[in-house]
Amino acid sequence: MKAAILLSKSTSIDITPEELTAEWQKLSAIDGVEFLFLPYDRRPTGQEVSERVPADTEALFGVWIQAEYLNEDFFARHPKLRYVATLAHGYGEIDFEMARRHGVTITNTAYGDTTIAEYAFALLLALCHRVELHSDYVKNTRWWEPDAPKYMYSLTPRIELHGKTFGILGLGKIGLCAARIAQGFGMHVISHSLYVQEGPAFRDIEQVALAELYARSDVLSVHAPLTAQTRGMLNRAAFAAMRDGVLLLNTARGQLICEPDLIEALKSGKVGGAGLDVLCEEPPIGPNELLTFPNVLVTGHIAWLPKTSRMRQVSLAIDNFKAYLAGRPVSVVNGTF
Repeated sequence: MKAAILLSKSTSIDITPEELTAEWQKLSAIDGVEFLFLPYDRRPTGQEVSERVPADTEALFGVWIQAEYLNEDFFARHPKLRYVATLAHGYGEIDFEMARRHGVTITNTAYGDTTIAEYAFALLLALCHRVELHSDYVKNTRWWEPDAPKYMYSLTPRIELHGKTFGILGLGKIGLCAARIAQGFGMHVISHSLYVQEGPAFRDIEQVALAELYARSDVLSVHAPLTAQTRGMLNRAAFAAMRDGVLLLNTARGQLICEPDLIEALKSGKVGGAGLDVLCEEPPIGPNELLTFPNVLVTGHIAWLPKTSRMRQVSLAIDNFKAYLAGRPVSVVNGTF
């Protein structure tokens, strides 16, 4: 089987391209697989990907599962394609029936459940305690001078999490990890997903209707996929249904939130603060008022980037491919054949 790997430049300071390449070389241990690296320095367009991927490719790793990349033209150009793996949890809005019609299995790679959940809590703790702000206050003050300010002093209101309600929108693998962390902080966890999650892992998580999730959550952490149904679901009506002062976390996809409505909710105090690792436009190429609020933390879509998870991303993608070749595909996002 001929495989192609879209290989991006490393975006972590602690991982080298050579390390990533060495991890991908483990594909060579699979009998009958030939693979080709297709490196890129910036995110290519769908047309560029279609033109670069050889026409006889049978397995493709690293393509974005979005309509821009996977469409009728792409499948027509690659008639032998049978397997596509995104190197991410999330995926966009494509015609999965179209992929099935072309006999293509599409998988995602759920490598970052723990690290993304941890990052959501890093944002939450930063909102609640503003540790870096207080550290800078201590480090940058000349305490020995007679007019030095107070030392044992809190610059911002502080929020204790114990006993509060942690709401999860999207109780998948990442949401489940976030639930476990929240329970460790002594929070009560409630959640809402499109389908009720069953099994022992979900037994002590209260699953509620969406309206109840909004009404009861002190903290709302977003871990839902981006689909036609979820795009912009966190809008004016949703914010109006939430508790006053709710803290909002989003480490999923920026387009889940209607940003003008969030700005309005922040100004009114309905939303007391937000920790956002994702935006609707990444990077923002024009003014974005969300970047001006002192109670909003924004980072550059980096929740997934620790070295351990980045390497696990590759090893798990290879394991998923082995399962597919063995006739037992896992993490399939376009249904069964």
